[in-house]
Amino acid sequence: MSNNLENTHAQMRKGVLEFCILSIVSQQEVYPSDIIAQMKASRLMVVEGTLYPLLTRLKNAGLLQYRWEESKSGPPRKYYSLTPQGKTFLDELHVTWDELVASVALTTKKSTNHE
Repeated sequence: MSNNLENTHAQMRKGVLEFCILSIVSQQEVYPSDIIAQMKASRLMVVEGTLYPLLTRLKNAGLLQYRWEESKSGPPRKYYSLTPQGKTFLDELHVTWDELVASVALTTKKSTNHE
């Protein structure tokens, strides 16, 4: 992959990570390793060094909240869930995503038809 293509790929991927993370958290309260496992299962690789700053940013924006739970095998764990504001934001992201996918499909379909 050329440097230009790699950069474009990375930028596109970063743009959807928050959407995917919020979607995962909306399903149930989750521990960060659960998020990483679901992302990997969907072939969207994310590492702790990327995930934790995103979780902090989403929490500081009022979209996520967390609670501490004692662990039998180590330190307490943070479990994340959506706030009401996060639920509203995620609903809006779904609408925006659907519109974007439809627009891109129309645009790329037109550009592949060599009239």
